[in-house]
Amino acid sequence: MFGNRREFLAATAAGLSASAFAGDSGKPSTAMGVVLDSYAVRMRVGKSSGFSDPLKFVAFCRERRLGGVQLPIGARDAEYVKKLRSMLDESGMYLEGSIRAPRDKTDSERFDAELASASAAGAIVVRTVMLGGRRYETFRKAEDYRAFKERALHSLEIAEPIVTRRKMRLAVENHKDYRTTELSELMRHLGSEHIGVCVDTGNNLALLEEPAETIKELAPWAFSCHLKDMSVEESSNGFLLAEVPLGDGFLDLKAIVQMLRRARPQIRFNLEMITRDPLSIPCLADAYWATFGEVPGRDLARSLSLVRQHARKERLPRISSLALEQQLSAEERNVQRSVEFARERLEL
Repeated sequence: MFGNRREFLAATAAGLSASAFAGDSGKPSTAMGVVLDSYAVRMRVGKSSGFSDPLKFVAFCRERRLGGVQLPIGARDAEYVKKLRSMLDESGMYLEGSIRAPRDKTDSERFDAELASASAAGAIVVRTVMLGGRRYETFRKAEDYRAFKERALHSLEIAEPIVTRRKMRLAVENHKDYRTTELSELMRHLGSEHIGVCVDTGNNLALLEEPAETIKELAPWAFSCHLKDMSVEESSNGFLLAEVPLGDGFLDLKAIVQMLRRARPQIRFNLEMITRDPLSIPCLADAYWATFGEVPGRDLARSLSLVRQHARKERLPRISSLALEQQLSAEERNVQRSVEFARERLEL
């Protein structure tokens, strides 16, 4: 057993990066990048050592020969940005930022400063979410959700001229908040070449939608992609939903990648493999339906049928009860297996 967490982290990083991502070249072994949240366990453990700092995270992913990263950059000074860009260029990696949209006009300066840093570091796309939580857990009244949509629209209207001036692209993730038609209507309303979508391939299952239909409708606005595979399990009040290594779930990932590439040839795919306990989707509970009054019953029936069809024989993995070392190992293994699948089966 290692003496402390730092020793374990160092040993795990050295051992797994050497064995799982070995090769003759230090250049990326895959075109796929990774979202910071794919290392949520390690990020939590390494919080005090600054694991999520862009320079440290890029160095970490460079060891694993990943194609790029998507993470918050923040507002940085010129020296920091120069060092970050140099590291990315030398490694042959790309950068996508992650940013909070402006709350109001008084927040524009902060937003612009963070965009400037991301741009100077080489990013042309920054991802954002309009709701940090999940729609069915956050809102208990339909009018509260309508107020959220109004605030989100106002926020993006403030952001639009700023990203346009910076010649950046702001990618709004389908983050278990908007149903597909709501997000596509928002994009049509904004009508901006500089505001589009970060398409998450699994999130809208939680909103009783079929993944292929979500991808097809959002593809025209896709600036970026959170690539993930999903697995399900029946529960007493609905179903459980979990990210699993690419290829282990039921999503048709090859078709999804092809669909997005046809619509947006330059799109980049970022792995979001969050190693955690399954999420509960309580679609048979009254509270879940507070903001889904217009959703037809056939969507619920179709989703429950999909769950029964694709549910595993064994329970979905739970990691919260595992020792820290086991959680970290599971996380590293899940990312490794996903990268191998993407490279060998998805041409990424």
